[in-house]
Amino acid sequence: MQGDGISIKSLSPDKHIVRWREGGRGSRARQETIYADYDDVVARKNRALAQMGKENQSVCTLAKLRTQYLKFCEHQKGYYDKTLVTKAILAKFGDVPITSLNTMLLEQYQGELLAKRKPATVNRYFACIKHMMGKAADWNLITEAQLKDVRKVKQLKENNRRLRYLSKEEAANLLDACRQSRAAAYLYPIVQVALNTGMRKGEIMGLRWDNIDLKAGFIHVTEDESMGQSIKNGEGRSIPINDTLRNVLGSLPVRIDGGRLFTTAFHGDCFVDALKRAKIRNFHFHDLRHTFASNLAMGGCDLATLKELLGHKSVTMTLRYSHLSGEHKKAAVRILDNSNILEEIANGT
Repeated sequence: MQGDGISIKSLSPDKHIVRWREGGRGSRARQETIYADYDDVVARKNRALAQMGKENQSVCTLAKLRTQYLKFCEHQKGYYDKTLVTKAILAKFGDVPITSLNTMLLEQYQGELLAKRKPATVNRYFACIKHMMGKAADWNLITEAQLKDVRKVKQLKENNRRLRYLSKEEAANLLDACRQSRAAAYLYPIVQVALNTGMRKGEIMGLRWDNIDLKAGFIHVTEDESMGQSIKNGEGRSIPINDTLRNVLGSLPVRIDGGRLFTTAFHGDCFVDALKRAKIRNFHFHDLRHTFASNLAMGGCDLATLKELLGHKSVTMTLRYSHLSGEHKKAAVRILDNSNILEEIANGT
């Protein structure tokens, strides 16, 4: 039974069981099956609560939870992504009581997202939903039983085999397009940070001046609750600042309070426009991370070091770049085929 005395169990999109106790705790529970869409059932419930004098006293709506949750996440590196995800959730379900979110509704939403987005993206959405509802349970806004119901939604199997990275020419064209963008003031440095650090978009948008040590020459990506867990794998890392990145950071206004480098929200349409201007197809922002890693692998960086720079928990994810390193080693050895070095050595000359 929910904290407001009325609970809704959805059997299908148009069939719901409403349970309540007229005499409060200890009294006999009653229930009624209502054949209507979910929003209509919730509206009836809210009217009943208003008549009982409980409206706005014990019912936490999705909008209220979102406000409280984002305030809690304000200083986390995953904050930017969470604002977008929770906004999408609110747009989907409306300002309903959070107690109305159940396994069936969330699995339907999962299916809708999967029709438009990749499994990895859908999983990030639901990691945020579960984290938000977990905090709701911590704040006694829902019961542990309700949280358990939300957590029944299973994580989708992800396919992480895609490996798209920019050639040197494409990277130059993209950076030039970013300079010409209407959002050049923040788009160009963001792309440069991605290309020179391999950081994820959420990490970049949450980056603070407190994380940057220009004197020592490192960016410290510290542990943080991102989408319900620590920075993706629960471990911080330090990324060296090369000369290109140092120049980029030097062009940004430094905040004395150690606040965020990028205070303007990242607009994906500006990045898409830059890609079109650069005539680059089949490319996503996350592929900038692949470009960073691929360039290091092709430059001879060993996989152990690359693993540390990318923040992978195991070398399994890093192994996807091993073939790039191998091909360049083969190309280096093939230099001998086009020279007379070995022949001269054999002849003792």
